[in-house]
Amino acid sequence: MAFSTENKIDGDSNVYSINPSIKRYTLTDTGFSKTNAGNFAFEQSLDTEDPYKGIKLKITFKADLKSFKMSTVSGNGMNKVNIFKNTNKDNLIQQFQFLMNNFVEREVFIKK
Repeated sequence: MAFSTENKIDGDSNVYSINPSIKRYTLTDTGFSKTNAGNFAFEQSLDTEDPYKGIKLKITFKADLKSFKMSTVSGNGMNKVNIFKNTNKDNLIQQFQFLMNNFVEREVFIKK
C-alpha cells in the first residue's frame, strides 16, 4: 500500500485523514516508534484472545507527517486481512474502533 493523505482499511466505511495539528510527540505518546528511515510506525494486535499471533493494525507515517499508510494484517504481518469478514469480527472491530477513536481524540487523525 502506498503512502497517502487519506486511508481506510478493507471493509470499513470510515475514511481517516491526517489532522493538520498532528505533533511528533503525540505519535510517540500514542504508541508509535521511530523507524531507521525516520518514519513513525504503529503495530498492535486487535485480537484479545491471541495478542501474539492475532490480527494486527499497522499504521506508518512518513517522517514529514504529510502522508501515511494503514492496514490490518495477519499475525506474521505478511498478509492483509479484512476484519469485517472475520469469524471473530465483533471483537476485532471493537478493538479497531477503540484505537482509532483514541487517535482521533489525540488529534492524530480526522474521521470522515
